[in-house]
Formats: sequence, structure tokens, C-alpha cells
Amino acid sequence: MKQPLGTIRKTKPLVHHITNWVTIYDCANMTRAFGALPVMAHAPEEAADMTAIASALVLNIGTLTRELVDAMIISGSAANEKGIPVVLDAVGVGATRFRDEMAAKILDSVHVDVIKGNYSEIAKLAGENARTRGVEATAIDADPGKLAADLAVSRSCIVVMTGREDIISDGRRTFVVRNGHESMGSIVGTGCMAASVIASFAAVNADLCDAAKDALCYFGAAGELAAEKSAGPGTFKMHLYDEVFNLSDEKAQSMMNVEEL
Repeated sequence: MKQPLGTIRKTKPLVHHITNWVTIYDCANMTRAFGALPVMAHAPEEAADMTAIASALVLNIGTLTRELVDAMIISGSAANEKGIPVVLDAVGVGATRFRDEMAAKILDSVHVDVIKGNYSEIAKLAGENARTRGVEATAIDADPGKLAADLAVSRSCIVVMTGREDIISDGRRTFVVRNGHESMGSIVGTGCMAASVIASFAAVNADLCDAAKDALCYFGAAGELAAEKSAGPGTFKMHLYDEVFNLSDEKAQSMMNVEEL
């Protein structure tokens, strides 16, 4: 898609989130800064109805409970029926058995279109002996590009691995995105925000691999621009919102640093 950001801002897709309580405010603001409309409806009683009027769904297990997982499965099923993309942010998979079991339950109950996580979270979902320290990634032994591609094939989805270099694969095409800045790791929530950005782009682009690639390039480019003006984490976060809000397709595309493997 030539003008994904322009399309988001013109069509204003509604992105339904069942997400992390720690970062919910940031995810809502980042979705809005990109031009989409965020809604955060967690109650099982309204989950399906809210998804029915949305253009994409984000499921983030950062602060999961059994009731929250039930709502996620209800929403995911409604999204599958409607044919809108489901993005699962596998926050903390590999840290506890409960988290691993709930992630598996979601994946077995709902067709997830985009699975996102850091390197160790994705490695754990792919069956590797990986551990996550809280929500922080640890080193993995497997080749990340192959791991992402293999998981994408086995789950018939797009796999997104976020880190110093982001990897996106649909099993046939695998991309490495090198946009971004280390300051993005100095504040809590940029990983969760990235899932919201991916969902916003997926809402307007049926090529979900391309949508995820563009989303991370654009988000990373905004991070680079924000870092140039920032004195620390507080000002970086402020400038990140502003740079996203003022970003254009032309500016982001001139900065895209992506390679197909």
C-alpha cells in the first residue's frame, strides 16, 4: 500500500483492544495519534458486540486473568466471524506456566492473524526452550528469521518478533526492520504500542505481512525523530506522540530501513 498512514487518517478504523492495564492509556493514545480510533472494552458481556463494529482486534496478555482470557476468546471468535484481523501480543510468554497455558488456549480457540512478541516470547511459542524475564526478552539459540518463518507456517499467520531488529514473516517472505532508537526501550509500553500500530495498519491493508512491516517502519521512524529532540525518557515519550501525529507517508517512507531476507 502506497499511502497507509493517509488511508488510516482518512478512514479512521476502530481498533478494539483487550489489553494490558499497565499500558492501556498509551496504547489508546498511540492508536489515536496514528489516526485510528481506539476502544478498550474488556467485559465478556460486551466483547463480541464491540468487536462486531471494529476493523481490527488487539489481544494483549500482559495483565491477564481467566475472565480476561474468556473475553479475548469471545472477541477473537467474533473477529474471525467478521473477517477482521486479530493481533495477539504474547507479553511475558515464557515467564510463567499460567501465561504459557493461556496463550496456548487463545491460539487454539481463535485464529490469530498476527502473533507479536519479543525474541524469547516468540521462541517459546515456537517450541524452543526459551525463558522470558518478566516481560523482558532473553537470548535465544535459534535463528530468529527461520524461527519466525516456521511459526508463521505452522500457525498460518504473520509472526512479528520485536527487538533491536524487528523480524516479520508470513512463512514465504521474511523482512528485517531496522528502524527505531534505543530510547524506545527506555519507557514502558512501546512494545504494547507497537501491537496497536500493527492493528491500525492491518485494518486498512489486507496484506498483513506488508501492514506489519510498514507499521514497525513508521513507528520506528517516529522513534528516531523523537530521540533527536529528547533529553531523557520523559521528553522522549512526549516527542514520540508528537512525531507520530506529525508523521507523513512521504517522511516515513524516506526513512524506512527494511530488508527482505
